[in-house]
Amino acid sequence: MTRRAEAIEILHAAAQHIDAVHELETECFPAPWRREFFESELHASGRLNLVALRSQQVIGYLFAMWFFDEMHINKIAVAEAERRQGVALALMQECLSFAAGRGIKVLSLEVRQSNQGAQDFYRRLEFEPAYLRPRYYPDGESAVVMSKTIE
Repeated sequence: MTRRAEAIEILHAAAQHIDAVHELETECFPAPWRREFFESELHASGRLNLVALRSQQVIGYLFAMWFFDEMHINKIAVAEAERRQGVALALMQECLSFAAGRGIKVLSLEVRQSNQGAQDFYRRLEFEPAYLRPRYYPDGESAVVMSKTIE
């Protein structure tokens, strides 16, 4: 069976996933969250924390928070070898389904201004650029804040 044919499983993140999530975080981001941040998110209220697994291995994650009718996607990442194979889409679809079921009306996220691929991906999911957040990242790069309204 090829890796692509093996099913992606989306689960709620749990303590046993945190080491793998943090390892992936450090591979994907130049200024990664500390492990403790992910751990604390598991116990906080108003959170949706998901992992994508293939063959029992964490290949992606999404951590989001919501308050009343707004949700913010704090983190989403996919292992480099797994990109462009539907992992991020599966995570986002689960997030959007969860949001719709909770009566959430607006979703937002930040993406690096230079990351055109990610911006294109979010546009395909009907996120629109809302505004620029100057010098948002530790290296001084600005973030494009994107949002989506759910009707």
